[in-house]
Amino acid sequence: MAARVWRGSAKDALLNKLKYIYGVGPRRFSATFEAAAGGAPRIPHSSKKGRFLTGTMIGLAIAGGAYVSTVDEATYCGWLFKATRIVNPFFALLDAEVAHRLAVSAAAHGFVPREKRPDPTILGLEVWGRKFTNPIGLAAGFDKNAEAVESLLGLGFGFVEVGSVTPMPQEGNPKPRIFRLPKEGAIINRCGFNSEGIVVVAKRLGAQHGKRKMEETSSTSPSLTEEVKHGGKAGPGILGVNIGKNKTSEDAASDYVQGVHTLSQYADYLVINISSPNTPGLRKLQGRKQLKDLVKKVQAARDEMQWAEEGPPPLVVKIAPDLSKEDIEDIAAVAVALHLDGLIISNTTVSRPDPVSNHPLAGESGGLSGKPLFDMSTNILKEMYILTRGKIPLIGCGGVSSGEDAYKKIRAGATLVQLYTAFAYGGPALIPQIKAELAECLAKDGFKSVQEAVGADCR
Repeated sequence: MAARVWRGSAKDALLNKLKYIYGVGPRRFSATFEAAAGGAPRIPHSSKKGRFLTGTMIGLAIAGGAYVSTVDEATYCGWLFKATRIVNPFFALLDAEVAHRLAVSAAAHGFVPREKRPDPTILGLEVWGRKFTNPIGLAAGFDKNAEAVESLLGLGFGFVEVGSVTPMPQEGNPKPRIFRLPKEGAIINRCGFNSEGIVVVAKRLGAQHGKRKMEETSSTSPSLTEEVKHGGKAGPGILGVNIGKNKTSEDAASDYVQGVHTLSQYADYLVINISSPNTPGLRKLQGRKQLKDLVKKVQAARDEMQWAEEGPPPLVVKIAPDLSKEDIEDIAAVAVALHLDGLIISNTTVSRPDPVSNHPLAGESGGLSGKPLFDMSTNILKEMYILTRGKIPLIGCGGVSSGEDAYKKIRAGATLVQLYTAFAYGGPALIPQIKAELAECLAKDGFKSVQEAVGADCR
């Protein structure tokens, strides 16, 4: 094995960068990659030990790997992602929201592993006229305020969804509002759309969009040209923007229209989130008449804007898993009638399926995500695929923690797949693992592409 050597100047630069990011010396820096959800709480005194241990471990693992030399790219990437798996257990020492805030900060400053290995060609697909190198995406909730889009795409996701973003800034629900259930692979949250607002998010996305355009204009590199061609508005990978409404707003449609007017120019696709259980009255918008009226207004707001050659971004609606058969039929009918561009199935559930039903935290209000949600969300996904006759791209979300899970979602009708809770527990190393497992599942059953497998169980 080739020797791995520290570059002194790079090491010093990294430690200085850490000191700048976290406002502490190199022996006390903190950078985690455990995702939950939430805002930016102040770190309590009781968490300092966990912060120190986590920062030290991830610093040695990730930062060390980032500055080694004389090692081939494939070995470097594999070692770096495996290193994050080693430090991941230390994240449990931190409060969920503290860990999340540090994770976003680390990603925003580029202090995360970066996937440099190409995706297996079998995972590539085209949706909405956009090329995805793989169908695995990060669901909304991690990067609520679009602080770390470039770094998150760099982890190897085929697409990343930011938000939910509300028109006006709001703090969300009182803390504590996130509860881990690690043995069950689940999380309960009642964050309530904590958001910095559309103006702040638009500035961030606008700056990134401008930077990307400058790179396209100034670079003559064939590799960059190809990278942009296969990417989206955020560069390599596709960016979705998830829009929500303010808790106190009496006109939901107006909130979503504001979001579209301000953010759609930076999005490869837009999401209307009407399924969070943590904003009072939000899920009532899933009713047939309410949904039809809302989608019409949002589509009109999107279409009335001036668009370049690529045209307006696709419009997707995110629905809940807690729906009756009649609800599902109504949503399918509206989606087909209004030529909706897609559906995300699904958001979190207010139910407590086994094995969570008897858990001490089962009584906490909020939405449940993770493994216990898998069967419920997949069953609705399959039913929606049948009702829409496979005419509308569906994004399968809920309980995905392996390549086999992603494959089951695809066979049930999902064109794309999202995860979040498993990423919170598994960290960056989970992404290349899921992609490798998915490619193996597809090849094993004789599929030459993801699109060939979509809806296979419904035929």
